[in-house]
Amino acid sequence: MTLFGNSVQTVLAFLGALLLLILVHEWGHFWVARRAGVKVLRFSIGFGKPLWLARRGPDQTEWVIGALPLGGYVRMLDEREGFVAPEELSRAFNRQSLAWRFAIVIAGPLANFILAFVIYWGLYLYGVPGLVPYVDGPPPGTLAASAGFQAGEQIVRVNRNPVATWNEVQLLLIDQALERGRLEIETRDSAGHIAVRGLDLSGLQAEQRDADLLDQIGLKPWDFPIPPEAGRVLADGPAGKAGLQAGDRILDVNGAPLPSWQALVKIIRASAGRTLTLTLERQGVTQVITLTPQAEPGEQGALVGKIGVSPRLSPEINARFWRTVREGPVTALQHAASKTWEVIRLTFKTFGAMVVGQASWKNVGGPIQIADYAGQSARMGAIPYLTFIALISISLGALNLLPVPLLDGGHLMYYVVELIKGSPVSDRSLALTQRVGLMLLTALMGFALYNDIQRLLTN
Repeated sequence: MTLFGNSVQTVLAFLGALLLLILVHEWGHFWVARRAGVKVLRFSIGFGKPLWLARRGPDQTEWVIGALPLGGYVRMLDEREGFVAPEELSRAFNRQSLAWRFAIVIAGPLANFILAFVIYWGLYLYGVPGLVPYVDGPPPGTLAASAGFQAGEQIVRVNRNPVATWNEVQLLLIDQALERGRLEIETRDSAGHIAVRGLDLSGLQAEQRDADLLDQIGLKPWDFPIPPEAGRVLADGPAGKAGLQAGDRILDVNGAPLPSWQALVKIIRASAGRTLTLTLERQGVTQVITLTPQAEPGEQGALVGKIGVSPRLSPEINARFWRTVREGPVTALQHAASKTWEVIRLTFKTFGAMVVGQASWKNVGGPIQIADYAGQSARMGAIPYLTFIALISISLGALNLLPVPLLDGGHLMYYVVELIKGSPVSDRSLALTQRVGLMLLTALMGFALYNDIQRLLTN
C-alpha cells in the first residue's frame, strides 16, 4: 500500500469514526428530547454552511450535514433563543422540569457510553484475539529486573485479578501507575512454578507514566523467535511486486543469514528506500529477488521501511502465544459492562491526574493524532478499528461530562446549582461562565493542535 493509499484510508477511517460518534451523541439528546415532548428545530452533524438540508416529521425538523464535521448539535425550541408562540410554550426546552432538562443533556454522553458497550459486547461474542502475557527478559536497572522477572514467564494474575492477554495487563498497570500504587504480579514459568513479584510504581514520574509504561517498567511481551516464513503478502506492496509469495522461507538478506522473522523486520525497518537482495526457498527451490522497502510512518512517527508482508504463524505458535477471548451472550454482556466501566473510570482518572500534575498534558491529542490512530487501527483490521471507536466514544462522552461551561457537563453543573438554590442560574452568571468556558475550550483545542504539530515536527 502506498503512502497516498494510507492517507486516503486514514482520512476515510477518521471521518467514518467521527461521523458515527457525533451521530450517536446527538441522537441521544434528540431521542430523550422527543420523549420529553420538546420540539426539535434542527439536528446537525457538523457546523458551518449546510452541505445538505432536509425537513422531516410533523415538526418539520431540519436535518443538516454541515461543512465542518468536527461536532454537531441539536437545536430545540427555547425562549432564551427567540420568540416562542404561546401555543408552543409547553414544548420549549426551558419550560421543562429540571429532571427532564438533566436527562436531555446527559443523554448525549450516555449514548456514547452505550455505543462502546454494544461494540464490546459484539467483540466478546465474536472473539477478541490477544497476545498471551509471556514476559521478555527485562532490561537491567528497570523495576521488572529488580523484581526478578525472567524471560518466558507468563503473567497469570495482577493484584489477584486473572489476566488472559497483554491488553488486560496494560489496563491494570496504567490504573496503578496513576494511583502511584504497588502491584502484586503472579507468574508461572514453563515448569509450572508459581512466583509472586512486587512492583512499586510510586517512584514513577509523570513523564515516565505518560511514555510507554511497559517500557518504563521493563515489562515487555516475550519476543519469541518466529521462523522467517512469509504469511500474508500485499499484492501492491514492495514484496508482492517483487514476486514474494505466501509460504516462502527467506534464507538471507544481502547474503546475511536470517535466524528469525524478527531479524528480517529489523533490517527492513532500517532500510527504507534502499534496495535489498533476498534469497528465498520455495517448495525446495532457491530463488533470488530484489525489492526496495517503502518509507512509512512508524509507531512514533519516524519513517521506517515496510514491504507489505506478515509472518506465517504455525498453529502451534498461534495456540501457545495467542488467545481469543470469546463469550456467550450473557457472559459477554457482563464482560462488556465491566470493560466499559473500567475504561470510563480510567479516563476520568487520567483527566484528574492531568489537572493535579500527576500526568503530562503532552498526551492531549487533537484531530491529527486521532486520525492517525484511526488509520492505523483500520489497517490492522475490523477488530482493532472497532476497539478504537469504542475507546474514542468513551473519551468523547467523558470529555463532554467535564464541568466546563458550553460542554454538557457545564449545563449539568448549572442544573445542580439550580437544584441547590431553588432557581435557575442568572443570565449574567450564564454569560460570564460561558465566556470562561469558551476560553478554556479554545485553549484546550489550541494545546491539542500544538501537540499534534509538535509530534509531526519532532518525528
